[in-house]
Amino acid sequence: MATSPNYQVHPTRQRWTHLALLVKDIDATIAWYEQFTHLTVLARNEDAQGRGAWLADRTQNLESPFVLVLAQFYEGKDPFAPALHGVLGPFAHIGIETTSAEEVDAIAARAKEAGCLALGPLKMPEPVGYVCFLKDPDGNTVEFSYDQGVYETIRKEWGGDAA
Repeated sequence: MATSPNYQVHPTRQRWTHLALLVKDIDATIAWYEQFTHLTVLARNEDAQGRGAWLADRTQNLESPFVLVLAQFYEGKDPFAPALHGVLGPFAHIGIETTSAEEVDAIAARAKEAGCLALGPLKMPEPVGYVCFLKDPDGNTVEFSYDQGVYETIRKEWGGDAA
């Protein structure tokens, strides 16, 4: 079924664009991600079903945008009801590669103080690296790693910026 487009600019090929999470309190979840990650609010929206937000890395490659979508449905307005929504964890997680082991340590210390440190920091076998796991306000797992190799491997295998 063809529809009229809402936007003028579209990708030139399939793109990895987002991960979506259902949240209980969108403002608390936004505050948590802005405190513990490099993400910031890109856009907010609200309609009859609920409130939403897109969080993103302001410095990302514009040819490969990626956002964390947060959605809070109003009571009785969940379009997926009565299906239950799961959370990411304990292994399923959002992964963020940091610039140093010290950065992982600092995030873990802040998370421990805030009561949301789930595991670590600890050195895991290759290729995992040095990691800590946090729980966001909705119980989703977020991993912070150093020396995991995603950044290096994509450049080694596909070259340069790999846009």
